[in-house]
Amino acid sequence: MHMSTRQGGCSVPPYESLNLGDHVGDNPLSVQKNRQYLKGITKNRPVFLKQVHGSDVVQLEPSTPDGIIADVCFSTHREVACTIMVADCLPILLTNTEGTLVGAAHAGWRGLAGLGCSQGRGVVENLMISARPHVLKTGSSNTHWIAWLGPCIGPEHFEVGEEVKEAFASLPGAAAHFKSLGISRGQRKWLANLAGLARLKLLQEGVTIVLGNDLGLEGQNWCTFKQAELFFSHRRDKVSGRMAASIWLT
Repeated sequence: MHMSTRQGGCSVPPYESLNLGDHVGDNPLSVQKNRQYLKGITKNRPVFLKQVHGSDVVQLEPSTPDGIIADVCFSTHREVACTIMVADCLPILLTNTEGTLVGAAHAGWRGLAGLGCSQGRGVVENLMISARPHVLKTGSSNTHWIAWLGPCIGPEHFEVGEEVKEAFASLPGAAAHFKSLGISRGQRKWLANLAGLARLKLLQEGVTIVLGNDLGLEGQNWCTFKQAELFFSHRRDKVSGRMAASIWLT
């Protein structure tokens, strides 16, 4: 498993320096070099998806090309690394205790809630629906699932409207992850805890071991918006690079 920061690459401002996104306006050669750097760390090929804030799933094979439209992926092969790019959204990495499958999901609030997604299912539900049958095939009927949450925009900076709170209205315990900011220009505003909402979704799907998204470097809470020296943030900078969370089988 690996989570990149914005440090260690060759891109120039405003993408300095380890930008892994090929869709944000950066020099393509710089992005290619940065992706090769990531491949050197994973020792497997990171497969980069075209993420669209949906919840579609792709199963990664050694021959799977980059650029498939999906926000969720999983694999049982050792040659590829499930990879999610982020710059405020939450990367969710998944495996089971037997280590026979890995998966990853791109969780913005829409994808997490399943808003506008096929059958109304979000990224966590679709990841688990896809992963469970493959683990059962290996005879691991008593497997336990382990999730890791990467850095995302923190609950002190993720300002949202009423529609976001309403999108999670049916999720038990979700109200506790919204803090009212009052009414601005006739609309009620909230601060949302994206990682907290993801933990509720994972628990609902039977994932009881959830790690990460707590204390980052130097004892600071992970927040892409707040920690500009470490993380890209689209909401903060508007023009921004992308980081990547990767997980693979060894």
